[in-house]
Amino acid sequence: MRVIVIGTEYTGKSTLVQAIQNWASERGIHHHMDDHFTVPDQQTLKDRSDQEAMVNVPSPIKERFQRFQIAYHVRLVKNYQHVLLTGFHIEEAVYGQRYYYPDLARAVENPQAWEKDMPTDIILVLLTASADAIKQRMKDDPHDFPVVPEEDIEEVQDAFREEFRKSFFKQRFQIDTTDMTADDLLQAFLDGSFPHLSAADHAIRQAKP
Repeated sequence: MRVIVIGTEYTGKSTLVQAIQNWASERGIHHHMDDHFTVPDQQTLKDRSDQEAMVNVPSPIKERFQRFQIAYHVRLVKNYQHVLLTGFHIEEAVYGQRYYYPDLARAVENPQAWEKDMPTDIILVLLTASADAIKQRMKDDPHDFPVVPEEDIEEVQDAFREEFRKSFFKQRFQIDTTDMTADDLLQAFLDGSFPHLSAADHAIRQAKP
């Protein structure tokens, strides 16, 4: 199963991909999981000084790094049968020129330009939440390096919805996480992804942990 989970900060992307990873591991399947496309990379960069260095990289280098790592993962998603990616190319299209390199005149790579080179069985999942829920999550569990300011929440959610609408991926669905627990979110994914599974994925789904 190849899955890309997108959505505004604080909608639950990392929570969902980790839950899918744990659920699949109990059934003998290990997904290649990458949750490091948001600047800074807090999945593999554990030292705060390294994270701060990444935030402060000059805009042209930051844009080039983001573009290169997306290109690398387009190849990777072809080579792995089971992949979980958080944000990926669509998040870069939404966040890039808004927050990472707003001073660059060159347009961000069109997300569909990346998608034409990816497998057609990818499942695209858009997570949303009410603006009030996101604001409360910001207060309850503030990120060390927040990306989306409160005043941009609705605009950024609209941008994700538009990229979701334009995506070439045919296997896709949305989840509103406003009132969900982590367990609710995993179950919503399992229910929503069911019609999009291959025969092999269905066999995994039926396996007992």
